[in-house]
Amino acid sequence: MIRFSPWQAYTRLNKTILTCFVLLPFLLPICMPIPALAADTAVIENIKLANTRDDLLTYFDVKNAFNDDITEAVQNGIPTTFSFYVTLYKTDGSWFGNKIADIQIKSTLKYNSLKKEYAVSRPWKDDSDLFTQSFDEAKSLMTEIDNLKITPLNKLVKGDKYQLRIKAELDKVTLPLSLHQVLFFVSFWDFETNWYLVNFTY
Repeated sequence: MIRFSPWQAYTRLNKTILTCFVLLPFLLPICMPIPALAADTAVIENIKLANTRDDLLTYFDVKNAFNDDITEAVQNGIPTTFSFYVTLYKTDGSWFGNKIADIQIKSTLKYNSLKKEYAVSRPWKDDSDLFTQSFDEAKSLMTEIDNLKITPLNKLVKGDKYQLRIKAELDKVTLPLSLHQVLFFVSFWDFETNWYLVNFTY
């Protein structure tokens, strides 16, 4: 049985409340404080922990990942890649602990203006690219992480405490020289979330 306790993000001062929902009935929900940031600041929400018979899984979303500059760059056909970092520590409550898992995954979005079609590459989940003509659907595919395997359950010890840490960022892009004069706004094309933490006892 996994028992959760409140966690504290080492980020900014003002706080709001984000609820961590769980997928299986024997996982207990917790309320997690997160920073109260500007409406257009990228944040991680809807963090969930679950498990299969063999593995510990996580689910989460990134909100406000597509600001106006990123959206304009995408519509101009510039590939956009998000990186997601998920680490699991066995911890005594301090920031340092024994690292159990260290995962980095990427999702990439590219728009084809001739076909008016978005291609989303998620090699961590799908064997081939996904295609859609809906920008909203493409954004959801880019920012919603589900069924991500963290570690086999046999690596966890019953009664021990663990901390899950999650972060997302936009990969830097090197533009062709001809685009630097046109897409001057790309200097603002950037986001990086804070680390989001979930403490639990297995």
